Amino acid sequence: MKCMPRPQGLCAILCALIIAVFTAQNAVAAEKESLAKKLANPIASLISLPFQLNYDSNIGQNDDGERYLLNIQPVVPISMNDDWNIISRTILPIVSQDDIYPGAGSQSGLGDVVQSVFFSPKEPTERGLIWGVGPVFLIPTATDDLLGADKWGTGPTAVALKQAGPWTLGTLANHIWSVAGDDDRADVSSTFLQPFISYTSKSAVTLTVNTESTYDWEAEKWSVPLNFTATKVLSLGKQLVNVGGGIRYWAESPDSGPEGFGVRVIFVLLFPK
Repeated sequence: MKCMPRPQGLCAILCALIIAVFTAQNAVAAEKESLAKKLANPIASLISLPFQLNYDSNIGQNDDGERYLLNIQPVVPISMNDDWNIISRTILPIVSQDDIYPGAGSQSGLGDVVQSVFFSPKEPTERGLIWGVGPVFLIPTATDDLLGADKWGTGPTAVALKQAGPWTLGTLANHIWSVAGDDDRADVSSTFLQPFISYTSKSAVTLTVNTESTYDWEAEKWSVPLNFTATKVLSLGKQLVNVGGGIRYWAESPDSGPEGFGVRVIFVLLFPK
């Protein structure tokens, strides 16, 4: 005949189970917080597939136009050796727009791809600076003349940031010159500046403020949207994702560019090693 465990033994087993559950929960929470911090770093060693949907309005000469822009932005880090990574960042835009150009009606399809390649040290500097440099390429993949520049382009790109506790502060920049393409289309000479600051909580919520400013040297015009977003790392079954969104405000744009407020929705598939 088996003997029942004594009350002291049952208490010990129960306490051990509770401790194991809390330990597992804390480990999962710590992993999600770590992933959220990596997402705040554009050149982190993390494979991800972001989908970023933007809506803007008051576009065109009569402010009648609107645009939906879905950016598919795969990020793939490649280890070169013990000291260096190559980070591939691609922006594939899918566009749907109405009344942007007088008499042109609606257009939808692919825009031009922007491909960046960063060479980045695996470890920060002694002062905690994380950086990367490399080339950026403009690839004329647009399926409609009004969705792209019809030019091949290239130039330099760089990013520098510092992460301290829950904070991430940095800047990403590039410049693209057109080097080939349709001679009847305007040349491309464009500077992109993206200063950003973000705060990541213990619950893997990240609050971010950035600008995605572009200066068109040919037209001598600025486009300056200010973005305010909140995202959170979650588990959908076994799949880790980052979801959220926010608003943007166009502080500056060309006469035919967007005005006022827009909306951004973010969904990211995460593939940690």
